[in-house]
Amino acid sequence: MRASELALRTGARRRAGGLAGAIGVLWRFSRPHTIIGTTTAIVALYAIAVARLGGHALWDLWWVLVAGWCVNVFIVGVNQLEDVAIDRINKPELPIAAGDLTPEAARRIVAFAAVAPLALAITQGAVELVAVGASLAVGAAYSCPPLRLKRFPVLAAASITLVRAAVLNLAVWVHFSVALGGGATIAPPAWALAAVTVPFAFAIAVLKDVPDVEGDRRFAIATFSVRLGPRPVLALGVGALTLAGLGMAVAGASVLDGASAPLLAGANVVGVALVWAWALRLDPADRIAVARFYQLVWRLFFAEYLVVAAAYVIG
Repeated sequence: MRASELALRTGARRRAGGLAGAIGVLWRFSRPHTIIGTTTAIVALYAIAVARLGGHALWDLWWVLVAGWCVNVFIVGVNQLEDVAIDRINKPELPIAAGDLTPEAARRIVAFAAVAPLALAITQGAVELVAVGASLAVGAAYSCPPLRLKRFPVLAAASITLVRAAVLNLAVWVHFSVALGGGATIAPPAWALAAVTVPFAFAIAVLKDVPDVEGDRRFAIATFSVRLGPRPVLALGVGALTLAGLGMAVAGASVLDGASAPLLAGANVVGVALVWAWALRLDPADRIAVARFYQLVWRLFFAEYLVVAAAYVIG
């Protein structure tokens, strides 16, 4: 049985699940690993801001989370709407490709996910409005014609890096700093997280395409994996992750005053060791194993934020 046919039959069973099934479809449509990544980053930035500035701003945290979730759903949702044919080859389990979610319903979800954070941002000020607007614009440009930046590997990686590294870390920090009385300034931990997110986001951007060579090649999406092959791209991703971990272990531990240097250094060295242990056992031709490695990279990305936040709380 073809993967797409199996996914369609599975989808038919899921649709029978009522409300629980609908929530499950929405959860899969949101690409859970990206939602968890966004949530972890926002909560960690809030925890660091509270540790440095004192006080609390839980309502601000809540509404930033809502806006972040919506932007996330818009970006991954637009991508799924534009890539249905590709996803039926590369990711047949996704809701639209599997027949669990109609394109019309998906467009309504995506439209709400664009309008809601813009409405919230208008009430919060210029920084928030620019951040949300830039994220939505980059997400649309990544997936949609005529730009469809995902066709160009350097621009595709730069798009993901811009949103994850610059917009998320710096704009969210400024929002929490203002809310907690610290003013519209960007403190060293925000710069450090933005810096370490650059190689992390690059690794995520290139590694996500390694299992998808078949569909990308068929639809002329010239990813690094299509152009260079899986093995060199895997090496690029591991190199970027090594740079991120060692950079935070050395530079982060030395320049982030008030944070626990032993925790920053030790946790990041362990993270780099884990990356190499996983990568050395990995067969780049094994799509399932590469996809599993990609999810492990996301978990390391979550852990980086938690480690930095814990270092400040402990410090």
